[in-house]
Amino acid sequence: MPHAHTPAEAVQLLTPDGERKHHPDYRFDPTPDRLLGLYEDMVRARRIDAEGVLLQRQGELALWPSLLGQEAAQIGSARALDDEDHVFPSYRDHGVALARNVDPLDLFALFRGTTNGGWDPREHNVHLYTLVIGAQTLHATGYAMGVAKDGAESAVIVYFGDGATSQGDVSEAFNFAALNDAPVVFFCQNNQWAISEPADRQSRVPIHRRAAGFGFPGILVDGNDVLACLAVTREALRRARSGEGPTLIEAFTYRMGAHTTSDDPTRYRDAEEVRAWERKDPITRLRTYLLANGWADEESLARIDRACDEAARSVRAAVRSMAAPPAEAMFAHVYADGHTLVAEEAAQFAALAAGSAHTAGSAAAGSAPAAGSAHVAGSASTEGA
Repeated sequence: MPHAHTPAEAVQLLTPDGERKHHPDYRFDPTPDRLLGLYEDMVRARRIDAEGVLLQRQGELALWPSLLGQEAAQIGSARALDDEDHVFPSYRDHGVALARNVDPLDLFALFRGTTNGGWDPREHNVHLYTLVIGAQTLHATGYAMGVAKDGAESAVIVYFGDGATSQGDVSEAFNFAALNDAPVVFFCQNNQWAISEPADRQSRVPIHRRAAGFGFPGILVDGNDVLACLAVTREALRRARSGEGPTLIEAFTYRMGAHTTSDDPTRYRDAEEVRAWERKDPITRLRTYLLANGWADEESLARIDRACDEAARSVRAAVRSMAAPPAEAMFAHVYADGHTLVAEEAAQFAALAAGSAHTAGSAAAGSAPAAGSAHVAGSASTEGA
């Protein structure tokens, strides 16, 4: 069946049946506490994500791109990062953002339309979501080149999907990173579908093999195996910090839900394909492993479920009561140090808004607007266009 088989060469440390495997190049022996932490991270990401879908369906969000099925790829790779490392996400990487302690309300504010950004990238070393497909790979490469010139012992990771690899920006980023030995990890979540186009319509060769043409390593990993994703990303980050240049990781996973809430995946993919991937669920396989080894029991895992449910309910209540920002907020943070043109536009907008309020107040009181007020408002509008 197309797209349902994880390639045999993919690095795997935990099978879909929850059985532990060992790989000679990627040794990883986490403690039970760390395994439970990874499990809780994935459950929380899935529960927050599900809330996003529900909120959009109820008219509370304009759009929501679900991460369902990709929790292991995101949590595993994010938990391999050091605090000083910098992340350039796409628009579906909610699990990565949550693992880096970005407030979930900042994610929802973006899709609710109450902010044009969402958070300060410097606070958790997480760049803002990028909606322009593939552009963040160039941003990350440039940032990584700066990191290298500064002599910092940190790395950069950038997330993108299989569809983004068809964009020229991604090839340019690969080339710049290779030529400059930039300390960047390219993390491609191959979720098998670029909206309605399958991966085999996007690339004639496996995505990770493209790296060889640019002169750096490409690794294929089972993207539904959180342990393998962590181990492979950790090694790629080590290479980056050691001055050995970039690495391309292809995490072979699956988008279980729609591309976004405006999409209907039943129109272009087979239900049996989805069921086949459901049997590889990343959370279920780690759950099975924990229970089989006695590192958790049903009650302890149920406590995690309840805590994540409560967190999601709190987020729901906060999102539904989220106030719209003042209109003048659109002029903030356009430039880091301000700009005279933006200041002029903000002043024009304030004058126009004050004039409109005065006109509306006069009309409500039954008095005619002051002579020339319409002309002044019209002039301000034209100047600010």
